[in-house]
Amino acid sequence: MLRVENLTKRFGVVAAVSEVSFSIDDGAVHAVIGPNGAGKTTLFNLITGIYRPSSGSVTLDGEQVTGLPPEALARRGVSRTFQNLQLAMGLRPSRT
Repeated sequence: MLRVENLTKRFGVVAAVSEVSFSIDDGAVHAVIGPNGAGKTTLFNLITGIYRPSSGSVTLDGEQVTGLPPEALARRGVSRTFQNLQLAMGLRPSRT
């Protein structure tokens, strides 16, 4: 279903993600773990089209989707959410 091959993202001379490869079959559950600064968020940003890779490829259901914009990937069912702990920014605590 999802295949990532030799995915790399460089910011100047820093390689945030370097030649990452894996595949995920339909219905499988996987995790990406690592310390802060390991490149986890950058990897997800590459897969979901937020960043364009410096090199490598992303294939979804046999179709090359590398570098497609997020809205095109979302139409194919690939998207991400952002962690935001402010659930109701305008809500004030009640005083009882």
